[in-house]
Amino acid sequence: MSHDYQGPGRAPMLASNAMCATSHPFAALTAIDIIKQGGNAVDAAVAGAVVLGFCEPAMTGLGGDVFALIHDSKTGKNIGLNGSGRAPAALNADFLRNQGCESVALNSVHSVTVPGAVNAFEHLVSGYGRLDLATVLAPAIAHAERGVPVHRRSAIDWETFGERLQASGRTHFLKDGRPYREGEIFAAPAQAEALRLVARGGADAFYTGPIMEDILATLRAAGGLHSAEDFATTAATEVTPIRRGYRGHDLVELPPNGQGATALMIAGILERFEIDRLDPNGAERVHLEAEATRLAYSARNRYLGDPDHNELQLDELLSEDTIDRLAASIDPRRAGTDMEPRLEALHRDTVYITVVDDAGLCVSLIYSTFWPFGSGLASERYGISLQNRGAGFSLQPGHVNELIGGRRPLHTLIPGLLERKGDYAMPFGVMGGPFQATGHAHLVSNLVDYGMDIQQAIESPRSFLNIATGVLEIERGFSDATAAQLSEMGHKVSRAAIGMGGAQAIRRDAKTGLLTGGSDSRKDGVALGV
Repeated sequence: MSHDYQGPGRAPMLASNAMCATSHPFAALTAIDIIKQGGNAVDAAVAGAVVLGFCEPAMTGLGGDVFALIHDSKTGKNIGLNGSGRAPAALNADFLRNQGCESVALNSVHSVTVPGAVNAFEHLVSGYGRLDLATVLAPAIAHAERGVPVHRRSAIDWETFGERLQASGRTHFLKDGRPYREGEIFAAPAQAEALRLVARGGADAFYTGPIMEDILATLRAAGGLHSAEDFATTAATEVTPIRRGYRGHDLVELPPNGQGATALMIAGILERFEIDRLDPNGAERVHLEAEATRLAYSARNRYLGDPDHNELQLDELLSEDTIDRLAASIDPRRAGTDMEPRLEALHRDTVYITVVDDAGLCVSLIYSTFWPFGSGLASERYGISLQNRGAGFSLQPGHVNELIGGRRPLHTLIPGLLERKGDYAMPFGVMGGPFQATGHAHLVSNLVDYGMDIQQAIESPRSFLNIATGVLEIERGFSDATAAQLSEMGHKVSRAAIGMGGAQAIRRDAKTGLLTGGSDSRKDGVALGV
């Protein structure tokens, strides 16, 4: 397929040295500048990610979590990093069940898990980067200090979700008590001060010094059970990525507590059907993706959680027998109905960045505070927005994802990589909260089944069966006829109010080193290369 220069959208970005694709131009520019300063893809991805916290503060920040996937094109080795935080040791599901709670409230102090991002950033830079942490953080400090013009998508998020802010969150993230508007300057000098402390003292300055004391005081004042030890013991964990083939290509994901296995299940189910014979925007394809989503997400809700506390049945879940059985249960003409109910909250928003450098090092990194503005709380002095990832825990006794002190919750964040050895490697990510696993499989299918280029595969209309409501949400890129046919097949169809998330990807050709990138128009970002 080729780009239509009389239609909307754009062609893919091409480069021969290095490239970044992400959801905001300032972060992409930061990554390229770090490359020019002698940094590698890891340094550039971390630098750009921290900048995103000030360009899209509703989506992410220093009080959130990070997952990263690193691919070395020279060796073919993949390294995963789980930078997600844990519930405070003193908190457990019984505590909330005894208060009559059926779920962890999104705006509750008990939804705040210890931030894992800063430790993860230091782990990445010190272990795999070329530059020191101070150099990598310098661009974010400058942006936080002088401020960033609010882009249109960020203004929409502020207007939509600004009411979630509470206490000091309103002081640090509202302008005269109201949401920031497009074109206004958002500055965060208090966070710049915090980053200077981290630049000088490393992650310890965040987890054991005055920043921690500020966060802890905020949480304790709100009734939290967090302790200084919860922060001091926070550490990112290196993990072995998981993978499965898809028509001669390999989809690589991170293992639980993320939902990468869910994306592998969906891809495996779709591989059992002749997707390439279907209209890419037709009802039959949308239906198959919805049914694969229903089955895979229901399995996720039953079986996935923190492997530190569970015997997870991943081998069985991803076995060919399981995939065959699930695919065979799909009626290609009729919507199914059985779904595993989920009381815990589903992820809403995040940011993603991917960078590839001239040595073929590929980084896929995702960074989030869970819901827009996280819990709505921010630390009083430094204005660190605190994530509400703990709302992703279950309060069901004995559940694999039950809230237990020191446990990590089931995460929706998943950095991805698609590769065909000897041909190419493509780090990619798809934002959009719970849509991410479906989004990964959809993007892979666009590329493999339909031969779309990266930009077309990203821009293609999206649909998602929301397992919490049973509603099949479709973007307006689908025709009314497709919507009507889906309804006739038994789906409860609704039009998405706004584009589903966003996506970025960079494909590195193994033979030539050519980089081809794309960035989603559903966000305000770009792919930039040198």
